[in-house]
Amino acid sequence: MLLYVHYLFFQVVRCFEDNDIVHVNGKIDPKSDIDVINLELVFSDLDQIEKRMEKLKKGKGRDSQSKVKEEAEKAALERIQQALMDGKPARSVSLTDFERDSIKHLCLLTMKPVIYVANVAETDLAEPGSNPHVKEVRNLASELQSGLVTVSAQVEAELTELPSEERVEYLTSLGVSESGLGNLIRATYSLLGLRTYFTSGEKETKAWTILAGMTAPQAAGVIHSDFEKGFIRAETVAYDDFVAAGSLAAAREKGLLRSEGKDYVVQEGDVMLFRFNV
Repeated sequence: MLLYVHYLFFQVVRCFEDNDIVHVNGKIDPKSDIDVINLELVFSDLDQIEKRMEKLKKGKGRDSQSKVKEEAEKAALERIQQALMDGKPARSVSLTDFERDSIKHLCLLTMKPVIYVANVAETDLAEPGSNPHVKEVRNLASELQSGLVTVSAQVEAELTELPSEERVEYLTSLGVSESGLGNLIRATYSLLGLRTYFTSGEKETKAWTILAGMTAPQAAGVIHSDFEKGFIRAETVAYDDFVAAGSLAAAREKGLLRSEGKDYVVQEGDVMLFRFNV
């Protein structure tokens, strides 16, 4: 199963044995499943590149700048085309920022990152490394520069039927501390280079998604551009300290609240209060 979520693909791969659930090919073979999907993606990209190359040969650049960009695009596509012919994804090709920008409009499928979701039996959740199918998928994911997450669809389905207070107990009985969905979210954020910070007031607490490496003013700009333009400082406390204190006010009283300036790089889980000029 292949799921496309705008920025990346999730490919769910069966890694469990069950005679009551028949595989379409009659056997459990994760490598074959992955190869079939990847081959279709490669063919799609090759077809698109071939059509684009035909247009580039006509040299429609109206000025020198356009011609330079078309030459960069052509050079990038030629290398990607060769990689695809060798069975490698477009994302495996080393490109300059300019080349990468020149081909962005094509939205090549194999350029997008992939997370392989190894679907295992609930008995394998605690020690997925002992599952030979998972080992195979892990090796393939490494070769294809992709991520890997182990989940049990059966367990995820059962979790939805349980009250929230019973879910932790159920996961603990299986030898895991977090659901597969939680692990998948973490893997997605890691692969895409995303971070989360929080703002918290009397009425609500909100989570904001930013790119890793963003400074405090840039993070403030995610809320509103005026926050970034008029940034003065950010009153910040680490997530665990905030939870332990119970509020920003309590964190301030305990000396846990820090004052960070324009150069501060926001960390995962920071709870922030921005001070800015209107």
